[in-house]
Amino acid sequence: MDKTFTSPESAIADVSEGSSVAIAGFGIRSRFPTSLIVALRDKGVQRLTIVCNSLGGVEEMRGQILAENRQISRLITSFSARPGARSIAEDLIASGEMEVELVPQGILVDRLRAGAAGLAAFYSPVGTGTEVAKDKEVRDFNGRPHVLEHALTVDYALVWAPKGDRMGNLQFHGGSQNFNPSFAKAARVAIAEVEELVDVGEIEPQNVGLPGIFVSRIVESTMSVAAQKMGTRRGHRPSSDSKTYNDKPGLTRAQMAERAAALLPDGSTANLGLGMPTLVSNFTQHRDIMLHAENGILGYGGLVDGDDIDEDIYNAGSQFVSLREGASFFDSVTSFEIARSGKLDAVILGAYQVDAVGNLANWSTPAMTGGGIGGAMDLVVEANKVVILMNHHDGKGGSKLVSECTFPLTGTRCVHTVITDLGMFVRGADGFVLEEVAAGFTAAEVASLTEMKFVVPKNVKILNDQLETSTASEGRP
Repeated sequence: MDKTFTSPESAIADVSEGSSVAIAGFGIRSRFPTSLIVALRDKGVQRLTIVCNSLGGVEEMRGQILAENRQISRLITSFSARPGARSIAEDLIASGEMEVELVPQGILVDRLRAGAAGLAAFYSPVGTGTEVAKDKEVRDFNGRPHVLEHALTVDYALVWAPKGDRMGNLQFHGGSQNFNPSFAKAARVAIAEVEELVDVGEIEPQNVGLPGIFVSRIVESTMSVAAQKMGTRRGHRPSSDSKTYNDKPGLTRAQMAERAAALLPDGSTANLGLGMPTLVSNFTQHRDIMLHAENGILGYGGLVDGDDIDEDIYNAGSQFVSLREGASFFDSVTSFEIARSGKLDAVILGAYQVDAVGNLANWSTPAMTGGGIGGAMDLVVEANKVVILMNHHDGKGGSKLVSECTFPLTGTRCVHTVITDLGMFVRGADGFVLEEVAAGFTAAEVASLTEMKFVVPKNVKILNDQLETSTASEGRP
């Protein structure tokens, strides 16, 4: 049974106008089926429905090039926009030329999994009380609201693996599974692009990450973008950076991350979100803490560079990381099973706003067209503790701790602790309590810089005194 095609162009030749195509891949570091995406662009077929985690950034050789070529009429995704440079896709969405449906990352893979399994729909607690639940049926199970989500299937899936055989069996490495298995299984025709095509029998059965029965066609890559050469996330700032308030520096990004790491007890499992939270991994390396990432890794360590880089080992922020003893890899379906089954002791995320009752808004602002839900809605729904790391003020000087969130919600009443560059706030029965304040600032001064009202106990600790070291630079200790 030989499923090989001679070229990417021949493998996608029957993709026709109006087809639905799922494109696998995660973040900005993951390797994508680039050869197949370019072939689809060059074919020029129109009115495509594209299903993906993200189209990618401006000028990236990913689904974004299909948007730039005006081939997409509908987009089903977790990220339609990211902070930073505006993409053509955002302009097309704003003009109405491209329809968009934003879906939480874990729900996206589960809708595809349900479609592959022949299930019509399922109920989920993810997104209740947020915009993603709008116009959807909501039912209570065990006294808790759940949103009805419909299964999703596609005509074609474009997936990637480092190795595959002529029967379509795929072998993955590191975090390269991510969305690939679930996308392939939900497709009528799954087309796999592989770096190395081998004869049947060269992949040991126990190393098959996706059985060939789910793969219709397989083709060798004709072009590849090395993960090390892909752009870093726009807006990245050194961990030693700090904002100034009343002409005084607040905590650095590294200090905030170190304080968050100290909240994690030994023996715990935690997820670190995009941006500043990824720095927390540099302060857990010598402790009994397991770090989890949505792209399918459990047990990673600190950030690495140079010769220590493995292109397929990266965190959810697409930064290359080390591995710790006992680490494991899996696909995104398993990753969100870990998140939503209550196995995470803590989730540490960034935010645009947190309000007085613990509501969280971290996926969209008025300046964005759509936004980036990512996996945050899935992560907060069952986490034992949600910790937020963020600057006290936004770029325009406005308070990010607000009386009531005005941006779209990620989760309701889910935030337990907030660490800003001015202090640490813990939510209690009467609202948030300022437990620690940055050195050089008073509780009254912090209150004057904050929209949200909070409780000030008699003895507020100095947050800096809780830190053992503040030597991290550029995200590395």
